[in-house]
Amino acid sequence: MQNKTMTIKQKLLQELEYYFGSDAKRISHARKVMGYVEELLKLEKADWRIVIPASILHDVGIKAAEEKYGSAAGHYQETEGPPIARAILLKVGFKKEDIDEICQIIAHHHSPGKINTRNFKVLYDADWLVNLKDEVDVKDKEKLSAILDKIFLTETGKKIARRKYLSKLNAD
Repeated sequence: MQNKTMTIKQKLLQELEYYFGSDAKRISHARKVMGYVEELLKLEKADWRIVIPASILHDVGIKAAEEKYGSAAGHYQETEGPPIARAILLKVGFKKEDIDEICQIIAHHHSPGKINTRNFKVLYDADWLVNLKDEVDVKDKEKLSAILDKIFLTETGKKIARRKYLSKLNAD
């Protein structure tokens, strides 16, 4: 099973790198999100066959959004990403029902509440674990603690976020 997982990951990462070309920032972001997904999957009951591919491909819509709209805004990513992800997943050999779920997650990855599956929650939390420092003032301990409780959808995501961001403030 592990070898199959690695093969899928390797194929998808290769496709992602081909798609983004020299855009190291986007590739690095996807790898970081995937790393947090793997950490979350240790404690959260989600399906790696869905969440790992979603983590790798969740931001593929950025390139098309920037070209079409001159913006990488989340709602543009959610519109442009699924068709690109679907083509990549078909190329790699995914089943239609898995592709549909992965694309549904990608189509809402900036819109919590529209999908309430464990798979969505794991991807959403992993993306926020990477993005939080760029989106929120992480220096105010009380505000940050309240924000973490509101943003993160899984208990494991909240714990990792507290460890990553609040423990730094406690050490200062």
